[in-house]
Amino acid sequence: MKKIKTAPYMPKEFKVEQTGVNKARVIAEPFETGYAISLAHPLRRFLLSSSVGYAPIALKVDGAKHEFDSIRGMLEDISEFILNLKDIRFKLKNELETLEINFNFSGAKEIYGRDLENEDLEIVTPDAYLATLNEDSNLNFTLIIYQGMGYVPSEDIRDELGSGFIPLDAYFTPVRGATYEIENVLVEDNPTFEKLIFNITTDGQVDPYSAFKHAIEVMYAQMAVFNSEINVSVPVVSSSNPVEESPELKKLMLKIDELGLSARSYNCLDRASIKYVGEIAIMNEAELKSVKNLGKKSLDEIKEKIEEFGFSVTNPLPSDVVAAFRNKLEEQ
Repeated sequence: MKKIKTAPYMPKEFKVEQTGVNKARVIAEPFETGYAISLAHPLRRFLLSSSVGYAPIALKVDGAKHEFDSIRGMLEDISEFILNLKDIRFKLKNELETLEINFNFSGAKEIYGRDLENEDLEIVTPDAYLATLNEDSNLNFTLIIYQGMGYVPSEDIRDELGSGFIPLDAYFTPVRGATYEIENVLVEDNPTFEKLIFNITTDGQVDPYSAFKHAIEVMYAQMAVFNSEINVSVPVVSSSNPVEESPELKKLMLKIDELGLSARSYNCLDRASIKYVGEIAIMNEAELKSVKNLGKKSLDEIKEKIEEFGFSVTNPLPSDVVAAFRNKLEEQ
């Protein structure tokens, strides 16, 4: 007779192995039958879709009006230049989330990724080729680099650029490969337990294990909605309820414009369709971190502004206040 259980077996062994440059293997065991695949598949999806990286979103080249143009003294036309540029992987330093930077090269020269590195910009692929100039050339160009995740087509960027900039398809994802294997292991004479092995490769913008940990954080944040104290048994709060008239609720219903955020922080919230102070106040920190393109500086700024209003992402609001806010939000 099989042993009767009241809880699944908890994995006890975990290790990370460096298997190459920007490559790692993450191993955990033993899992109950079927548990490994249940965890592995969504984690792989989060690794490939939610990892944060850096990419140029726009290019301006002096003397070039569009991407099919060419400039004197450079072997490549602008379209070839852009293709080579996409092979260069960038990383912003000093906790920067965006950077507009100018480069100037003149005279006979082959330009590689390493030639673009400076105090604000790290080049992860220093040997990537960019362009060849002759002795009469003068190449002056400007890049706008953003931190982000996933893929953003140039059509979504075009309207936000200044005059003369060519929009670029932005491929932020630093994870280049994420695969998993599941092997059977023996536990207490039962050979059906499972070992989960993740193989992760990145482009060097982030190390593989950091990308794995970030994927877990995003996964937790997404699942947190099911851990809410609010459920269908919570009564609807009517307009006569004292909570409805409280000063606290009035502050929750203020637009995020009232927070006095920087343009970068405000735009991140706006693009995530977050309009009210209360929508931030009812989030926990993991949920706030998962807002697309929200970097550490913006996160810290938002937390500070929220605290000035008497709220905190680390201290959940009372359930009746949350219920009143949600109902008030539905009336808008």
